[in-house]
Formats: sequence, structure tokens, C-alpha cells
Amino acid sequence: MTIPTVQLNDGFDIPQLGYGVFKVPPADTERAVTEALEVGYRHIDTAAIYGNEEGVGAAIAKSGIPRRELFITTKLWNDRHEGDEPRKAIGESLDKLGLERVDLYLVHWPTPAKDNYLEAWQKLIELREAGLTRSIGVSNFLVPHLERIVAATGVVPAVDQIELHPAHQQRDVTTWAAAQGVRIEAWGPLGQGKYDLFGIPAVKDTATAHDKSPAQVVLRWHLQKGFIVFPKSVRRERLEENLDVLDFTLSDAEMAAIDAIDPGDGTGRVSAHPDEVE
Repeated sequence: MTIPTVQLNDGFDIPQLGYGVFKVPPADTERAVTEALEVGYRHIDTAAIYGNEEGVGAAIAKSGIPRRELFITTKLWNDRHEGDEPRKAIGESLDKLGLERVDLYLVHWPTPAKDNYLEAWQKLIELREAGLTRSIGVSNFLVPHLERIVAATGVVPAVDQIELHPAHQQRDVTTWAAAQGVRIEAWGPLGQGKYDLFGIPAVKDTATAHDKSPAQVVLRWHLQKGFIVFPKSVRRERLEENLDVLDFTLSDAEMAAIDAIDPGDGTGRVSAHPDEVE
């Protein structure tokens, strides 16, 4: 099985299907990531605020997988945007991960009330230049945030990692990103179980037609949209199921039916609004 990759705007490739460890308890992380790597995942997405970078690092070290075959992402937390804090923060993350650099470092939230996300982005540019991360991007940035950092620095993020699932597709962000060459990473790709996504006919009927689970259909929809996706699970059988999405293709009509789940008015958001996070 070969996981597809997509190319970032800085020329580097990223596996399109990865494993996210959001809300994976620190005590379970080494086991969970070890199993993900055994199953075939090579892209791991973590963050300082998750509190489980050490477990990710332990699993990487134990795996014996060559570093060049892995893609590791972590993120800068909201209270460390200013001064020397970004450099200190990535240093701490690298120590916990046991790595000399990460493949992708993200500003976790824009925190517009603090008005310091531009400074954070400027610091990430410096961290990339210093070789501490190969690529840089943002998470949860809306179009005004994106426009501001690009206008001020001339540096376009490699990715924007946003809440994205069939009921909340953020078409304004994805349209802007496509025009600027920014790859979209979808967090909460299955809606975090906060609505009956799998019971919607566009998903349920498509799953039946392809002899796949509803979750597999939604993940396939993400991949065909060109999104980078990393569903979370701590169960090995679910890890395997989430990878088993490469042997079928959704038709244009099936894709359009899932596209139509989002009314486009923002009511499908299941987590925090980026403008409200501090």
C-alpha cells in the first residue's frame, strides 16, 4: 500500500493521509503511534498543547523507521507568539520528539484578540531559515488572517489546518487557499461525532454502494477534494480501516451529494470559532 502524497508550495511532499494524536492521552500515545506506524502511517500530527509529544518521540525512536520516511508536524501554542518564545517552544518540542527538526511547524491559532499572529508568523519564517523546521504553515486561520500575514511578509503558508468536514467545508478559506497554492489539512474530518454524519443518505447510501463504512467514504471524499487528512483513533482495527480508502473512487455525483451537505452558512461548525479562541 502506497499512501498518496501532495506537493506543498515550497516543493516538499507531504503524505495526504496521516495519523493525528489530538486528545490521545499521553500515557497511550507511544502505543497508539507505534501501532499507527506498524499499520503503515508515516505522517504524524501532534502539538505542544496536546501534551503527548514525548510519546510520539518514543514511538518514532522505537520504530526503527528511517527519519526520511516520516513526516512529523507539531504546533506553536497561543501564549508563545512573541519575542523569543517561538524559538524556545520549538526547541522544547524537538527535545520531546527526539528530533533535530520537524517537517512542518504551524501557528496553532491566530488569537486575533491578542493581535500577535503576524509576529508569530514572522518568527516561524526565521525558524525555517534556521533549519528547525522544513516547512511552515498555520492552523485555524481565516481569510483575513491569511491575507494579512502574506501581505506583510510575502511568505505564503504551506498549509492551513482547519476544521473541515461535510457539514462545515469553509469554502471561502479553501477557495482562497487553492488560488494561493496553500494546501488544506482537515482536522475533525469526520465531524468529531458531534452530528449524525454517517446517517446522512449521501454518506450512508454511498457507503453501501461501495461496500465501505461511512467513515471510509468521508475520508475518501477528503482525499478526492485534495485535502490532507489525519483521522484519530486509538484502536488498531480503526487505524487499519482508516487507511483502507485507496481502492475505490467516488463518482462525480457521489462527491456532489456530499458537497451539498454543507448549507454554506457556517452552522455546521462543531468546535471553536477562530476569532474567539485566545
